[in-house]
Amino acid sequence: MTEIPGPRDIVLLVDDSPEALGFLTEALEQSGFSVLIATSGTSALGIVERITPDIILLDAVMPGLDGFETCQRLKANPAVSQTPVVFMTGLTETEHVVRALEAGGVDYLTKPINIDELRARIRVHLTNARSAQSARVALDAAGRHLLAVRGDGRVRWSTPQATRLINAATGSDDGLETLTTHVGRWMKESETTGKDGSFTIRQNGQATLQLSYLGAIGADEYLFRLSAENRLRDDEILRQHFQLTQRESEVLLWIAKGKANRDIGEILGLSARTVTKHLEQIYVKLGVENRASAAVKAAHVLHAV
Repeated sequence: MTEIPGPRDIVLLVDDSPEALGFLTEALEQSGFSVLIATSGTSALGIVERITPDIILLDAVMPGLDGFETCQRLKANPAVSQTPVVFMTGLTETEHVVRALEAGGVDYLTKPINIDELRARIRVHLTNARSAQSARVALDAAGRHLLAVRGDGRVRWSTPQATRLINAATGSDDGLETLTTHVGRWMKESETTGKDGSFTIRQNGQATLQLSYLGAIGADEYLFRLSAENRLRDDEILRQHFQLTQRESEVLLWIAKGKANRDIGEILGLSARTVTKHLEQIYVKLGVENRASAAVKAAHVLHAV
């Protein structure tokens, strides 16, 4: 029986030196990698719009767009934001190493490149990246409201459940951008007070989201758990007042907030048909015939608290 070889890992090699490109390309291909070549930062940005590499080897010093700026732009692209970037350069001063890591790099190799060392580091970073991706997939499947941010508050990744919750709480389809400002401020303040506990984001004077800090999970990567502060409390009020199930009270609350069935299904992870079935039971328990009347009754109870 002939064994079918697995797909090759794709390395994007970014360097303005033809000699370095030739040497590294040959060595990497002999090691079993598929190699994409970019001779400038701009070219690299164009390539990742079409193909997602497994790892990026990036020269720090290039004319025009240097490696540091290129890395920052790569990390701003969701398609490759989690792809490990290894810097390659003759610069060895501490400030350059720090700058490379701050730009989003995971490692730093000095030229001339030792191929055995390069191979070993690539394998390690590919393994780490796949482990992190597997963990995120598992969290997504478990329906956890989690997100990870950088030290400046920029979101590195977010589970789909967390993204839906953020968008619903902020009333925006781009809630992650709104979140960045608040989280960045907390991260900066916590440099002196210590990263501990939780904090609340408020919209129009009312608490909407609570973020609980869970800890650092990598270089410049911090994990938070989200909850909709008002939603949890209001759910309980509606549940007790109308003798609803927990899920019915959640559906009713979002009805009171003016959400359509499809939106409610996405927020709660339900099918539109299931939302409709919950609504039928809600109408019976509230003694109403439509969603408008149900929303009015729910709002009246919540405003009375």
